[in-house]
Amino acid sequence: MHVRGLKAVTLATGMAGLLMGSTMAASAAPLDVPDLRVDTNRDGRVDVSGDTDTPGEDTWTPKRGALFLPNVDDDAKRCPTKDSHGKPLPDAKLAACNDGQDSVLNGARDADDLARLRTVPRSATPDGAVGTAKVVGAAAAARTRLWIKRGGTWSPLKSTDPISAAELRSGVELGLEGKDVVRDAKVWDGTAVVRLTVAADGASASDDVTLRVAPVLTHHHLQRVQQVLVTEEQDDSQHSQEQRRFVAELARQVKAAGIDRPLKKFTEYGDIWAQDFVEPGYASVPGPNGRLHTMRVLIRSAQPDRAAGRELFEKLRGPDVGVVQVSGVRPDEEQTLNSMGNLETIPAYTHGGRSYPAGRIIMGQRPDSRSKPAKAMRTFLASQGMQSPLLLDTSWLSVGHVDEFVQFLPANTPRGWRIGVADPRAGIELLRKAQREGHGKRKMFSVPGKMGVPAPKETINDVLSSRKFLSDNEFAAKRIKANLETLKRETGVTDAEIVKVPGLFTRDQEIGGGLTNSHRLRRIGPDELRGHGVLREAGTAGGGRHRAAAITRSAYIPGAVNGVVLGKDRYLAAKQWGPVINGKDIFTQAVNRAYSKAGFTVSYIDDWYTYHIGMGEVHCGTNTLRDTSQPWWPTT
Repeated sequence: MHVRGLKAVTLATGMAGLLMGSTMAASAAPLDVPDLRVDTNRDGRVDVSGDTDTPGEDTWTPKRGALFLPNVDDDAKRCPTKDSHGKPLPDAKLAACNDGQDSVLNGARDADDLARLRTVPRSATPDGAVGTAKVVGAAAAARTRLWIKRGGTWSPLKSTDPISAAELRSGVELGLEGKDVVRDAKVWDGTAVVRLTVAADGASASDDVTLRVAPVLTHHHLQRVQQVLVTEEQDDSQHSQEQRRFVAELARQVKAAGIDRPLKKFTEYGDIWAQDFVEPGYASVPGPNGRLHTMRVLIRSAQPDRAAGRELFEKLRGPDVGVVQVSGVRPDEEQTLNSMGNLETIPAYTHGGRSYPAGRIIMGQRPDSRSKPAKAMRTFLASQGMQSPLLLDTSWLSVGHVDEFVQFLPANTPRGWRIGVADPRAGIELLRKAQREGHGKRKMFSVPGKMGVPAPKETINDVLSSRKFLSDNEFAAKRIKANLETLKRETGVTDAEIVKVPGLFTRDQEIGGGLTNSHRLRRIGPDELRGHGVLREAGTAGGGRHRAAAITRSAYIPGAVNGVVLGKDRYLAAKQWGPVINGKDIFTQAVNRAYSKAGFTVSYIDDWYTYHIGMGEVHCGTNTLRDTSQPWWPTT
């Protein structure tokens, strides 16, 4: 007889006690103890003939314990995006539809999204025995659904539905479906305890197993790129034509990097910042034959007025692809920090007694004004229980996103990755070296005029004579160093594992004049840019409000760090358009040197008139779906 510790027991007589050390109640006819099994050891099958799945079945840890998926995809593509009158559905109704929200299986694939539970066959089960199964606890029961397989067909199983003695003798297969992701661990931490109870002749005995819903995890750069996402503007404006040229060149670069899938294009809302309105995530569980069963879970940015997020439901949601959005974003929370360009992921690491096998999230905050990303989003991310968000200081940046100055690069090292950061001091030194060598009168930028905008005219001498500019970059260097110290302390990364990439920053408080702004917003009015969706964080096109109360900064020369890791040795950066000396762009040469030391070949794409003048770069205008074939849990 298999016994797993004291379970729930009901006595129908006045005689209490356990028989043979089991959880069976005393009765005239001994009742065989039920035995419910789940995939505790995560090998993709439920063992009912041996004991590989019995140790630890009553608990759950990151290393051991059964998992089930949040069934938030749309396998049969039944979820509407418009009402019966052809009007677009409100956001709440868009998000409310998924496979977990109804009590039918939506197509053959939907059954694959159920976690399997099995009962060990009990041949001695008496004829009058009746079994029932339920999820224990109101919070878990409201967010899960049990199914039973009979005659090859799955049907929902209510807590009062009987399981016959014949079924108990031969063994029963159950399925557990997650109706939602974990949103707030204080409300529900994702744990579901399933209890099987068998009653006969006035006695009953129960067996419990514990499962946990798979966490929604964000990608890191050690995961291979499978597809690149980008917005393609559709109107006939000059900016849209330029932006479409960017998309065409992006497609060429992606193919050259060995990525076979074509670009996935957003086309409906004209929001060119594809990095900012969505964070691609995933949830995975052990599948048959040792393969993972994975569901992509796209996380919509916590920006209620940002219409572009609707296209995730309209175009991407489908088989094995779900979309979640958080609610409860306060109107006084700074919306720019809620863009997903302000969310990056450190690859897996262990340091200081803490382990992050799925990596760890970083986000930017403004400690000076106590402004942080939306509490609802931070709660959602922390509640997944695996990637514990780390907040860095981005108060010195206009847009305030971590992708503007830091990235994580695959590396052939014991750690497996390095940190890449923008280096303003190196950028200033490049200019000073050129000046010392007699090139001070060279133009700072080699970009040609376009779209009615004259080419920038400032020279290297002009730039280096600006105390304000030099002060801004020294200030940026100090803030970057402080953030690096935080990352080094939290991860154990050493100075030898840091890649410093020359870059320059400029303050944006003086839009409309001033040396360091002459190439960006002086000659194109904010209203025109906003209409094209260029102003990244102004008005609804940018998804939030632009901070101008404090002195803040953005990239002066296109930010090379704000690029896309396309492969373990392929990197795509914004074309630098720096000073050309002896036929060579000195910033391009410096960026190549920095990345080549880290084992990368750099390709460049022109984003000056599409993204750079809107205070973003190629990373801000793109997104990536990455490989999910490796388990996120620790394995031996």
